[in-house]
Amino acid sequence: MENNHDNYNTEIREYGEDELKIIEEGKVQIKFPDFDKVSSDAPVFYNPRMEFNRDNSILALQAYQREVDREINICDLFGGSGIRGIRYKKEIDGVGDVSINDISPLANEFTRINAELNDVEVEIDQKEANNELRSNMGRFDVIDIDPFGTPSPFVDSAGYNLKRDSLLCLTATDTSCLCGTYEEPCIRKYNAQPYKSEYCHENGIRILIGFAALTLAKYQKYIEVKMSHSSEHYMRTYLKVRKGSKATDKSLKSIGYIAHCKHCLYRSEYKGLASSVPEFCPECGEKLIVAGPMWLGPVQNEEFIDSMIEIAEEKDLKQKENVLKLLNSCKIEANAPSTFYDIHKVCRALKISAPKFDKVFDKLKEEGFIAVKTHYSPLGIKTNASNKELMDIIKELSE
Repeated sequence: MENNHDNYNTEIREYGEDELKIIEEGKVQIKFPDFDKVSSDAPVFYNPRMEFNRDNSILALQAYQREVDREINICDLFGGSGIRGIRYKKEIDGVGDVSINDISPLANEFTRINAELNDVEVEIDQKEANNELRSNMGRFDVIDIDPFGTPSPFVDSAGYNLKRDSLLCLTATDTSCLCGTYEEPCIRKYNAQPYKSEYCHENGIRILIGFAALTLAKYQKYIEVKMSHSSEHYMRTYLKVRKGSKATDKSLKSIGYIAHCKHCLYRSEYKGLASSVPEFCPECGEKLIVAGPMWLGPVQNEEFIDSMIEIAEEKDLKQKENVLKLLNSCKIEANAPSTFYDIHKVCRALKISAPKFDKVFDKLKEEGFIAVKTHYSPLGIKTNASNKELMDIIKELSE
């Protein structure tokens, strides 16, 4: 990429010193314009709310680097101020090239300044995101897509680019469509029907992963989900990309639908892209609502998350306590069923007062069912008990 530093520096000088801000995050310092509001309209910005995301990303990429046991090259597709890519270069062992891309020349100049400020060497590209991926086929071991909004327009190019045993990191901030508040945008962007249920954030992550799996399949590539979470205003997933037509065909059997009855809270999985889903609830006869296609396989990998936890214990992270809390919760969910029940919603359906959460949790385990708390909701329980079995337990505890 050709840089015209004089032009960029002229733009930067338009900001007075009082309009430039320096912050510390992890092991780096970042200089950026101090805007009143984080917005996609800003030519370059720093979002402090995403520090938690970046901390987790560093742990995930380090766990991946240890798993593949080689030097990894990383693409930060939407560089902004450069903080994510610079932290990757500075804080992860075994990193080779880091390419930080942004279509904004001003953002790229701040990345250059911040790389010098932190004494790291990174490559700075100024390309439309898809062009960056299409022109670097097979170069990257990690592609991190963390846009302001949906990652969907860039997943196909990532699928084209990624080589065997690489890592695709996706962030989606358009949670309102993935969770079903706005159905049409979800259908348009992810080719899936959402549903705004009590477990809509989990559905959203599964829709995002399912979209990635179907998109990569055209390149005879399939995914292994290493870790996923829904935090604040975004969803994040880490997908290891493998190759092979037969294995890809097999992996697509994890794509399917969830049918939900909002009357009695019955829900059931139907695996297979062309799976036949009944129209009416087998429990109460009401019409079922169907969401999907989505990923119905595991969305957490216990061994990978264990590695992330081990690395977190070694690092000095400002939000270590919150990071470990999330990781341990996701680890517990690794072998749990899909979807969860919100105890208060179940009790509203039964028109009874809610018993203590822990009593329900303990009673399910006493009866031999899986009972797992979930990071998606403080009142959520993942269980293999049916809706009827769960309701019977709750009624018994409420007597």
